[in-house]
Amino acid sequence: MKRKTNVKVVTAGIFIATFMSAIEGTIVTTAMPTIVGSLHGIEIMNWVFSIYLLTNAMITPIYGKLADKIGRKPIFIVGILLFVLGSALCGMSNEMLTLIIARAIQGIGAGAIMPVSLTIIADLYDLEKRAKVLGLTSAAWGIASVFGPLAGGLIVDTVGWHWIFFINVPIGLGLIGLLQYFFVEEKKNHQAKKMDILGSLFLMLTLLSLLLGFQLLGDEGLSLAVGALFIASVLALVFFIQTEKRAVDPVINLKLFSNQTFASVNIVAALISGFLMGLDVYIPMWMQGVLGKPAGVGGLVLAPMSIVWMYGSFLSGRLLRKYSVKWILIVGLTIILLGGGTLLALPQQSPFWLFFIITGVLGVGYGLSITTTTVEAQASVPKEEIGVATSFNTLSRTIGQTVMVALFGIILNVANSRQLIKAGISDLDIMNRLINPHTAIQIELELRTELHKILFDSLHWVYLAGLLLIIFALIFSFMVGKPARRVKLEK
Repeated sequence: MKRKTNVKVVTAGIFIATFMSAIEGTIVTTAMPTIVGSLHGIEIMNWVFSIYLLTNAMITPIYGKLADKIGRKPIFIVGILLFVLGSALCGMSNEMLTLIIARAIQGIGAGAIMPVSLTIIADLYDLEKRAKVLGLTSAAWGIASVFGPLAGGLIVDTVGWHWIFFINVPIGLGLIGLLQYFFVEEKKNHQAKKMDILGSLFLMLTLLSLLLGFQLLGDEGLSLAVGALFIASVLALVFFIQTEKRAVDPVINLKLFSNQTFASVNIVAALISGFLMGLDVYIPMWMQGVLGKPAGVGGLVLAPMSIVWMYGSFLSGRLLRKYSVKWILIVGLTIILLGGGTLLALPQQSPFWLFFIITGVLGVGYGLSITTTTVEAQASVPKEEIGVATSFNTLSRTIGQTVMVALFGIILNVANSRQLIKAGISDLDIMNRLINPHTAIQIELELRTELHKILFDSLHWVYLAGLLLIIFALIFSFMVGKPARRVKLEK
């Protein structure tokens, strides 16, 4: 008797894999001071995070194509295996450069986990159930954001920082065994078409130049290196488009973008993911730098958004059965606009508990919107293109986050600098001390009160920019057509 996929076990495996990759960011952040103390190299420590995100984003669309061409199971297992290998090498690192190289390998593996897991979910579940399962995977990210710092601190204080990486090895190997036995995938009819190697290289070069350019822009501002990277990204994109037009089996079929619904939902996903960075990064800063709360409070305030996000995803599944994608997106984006507008309108001395309500409201909006864009990106393309469509949707969100975290940083720094100069404060580094509760108390009370006001006003410029993103997302949501029909994409 032929074995069948155990849907529940595979879904549990996907949840564990998602959680394993999601917690990596928060747990490493907590352990970073200890790692730097052990390995030194504080001047390059940012690359421990950056290289992981860069390699992750670069490889994501390639995995999507391979998942369609070869199969979900082998690509998912390869991704987990590379993640495990990178984790083991991270744990064995004895200098910062070695750790950065190992993190690059880990990022290459992680690039498969998110898009391929979402593609498998699309294969296993219909629209309504799919949205519910996507809600559970969203919850994995939320749980990781709260649990990661606690776990990181505990591991570092007990068995040592190496084990924040080593712990992934048995979990990852167990997952591979689980998927190998319980996930039964129909064999793909391997086509004789060659893999689009040249197109893949130009695509990775485009993404590397673009994302690295925005990262440097956020860190250093405009520079010759930033300009060169942006020019390189444009040139690589031009070569990529020309290559794809001639490719027998392109890594991304450009005809996907002639589908107005597919293009629109991905633009919406990128825009609202950009605003999400304004919440994840700057609400904790608001808590610490304006209200003077402890560092852990920032993550606590964001917890309702992560929890209620899951409810929004479940609600999306039910609504997709009855209403159009356009209507659901408009409702979800309006809720996000309401939450973001409330943040913009809050007075400086707002009660702490009010932020729990606001982030909860935002969670409903994000659960509705992100889930709907993911499901519709998959539903608007032929079945043989689902892997590519899912990976591009994941990539759109990554690009939105990378670009906007850089631009928000520039907006905040410019606003802070102008107000500090206007107030006659020459020490521009003082804002860094303000947002750290340990150093903020060293600033005299009268000056600290003035700095709270300056940071509060600067954050309002960030949220104003964020609201513009949501308004643009609403405009693009009106371009989403009727419930998508799978249309054959011909070369």
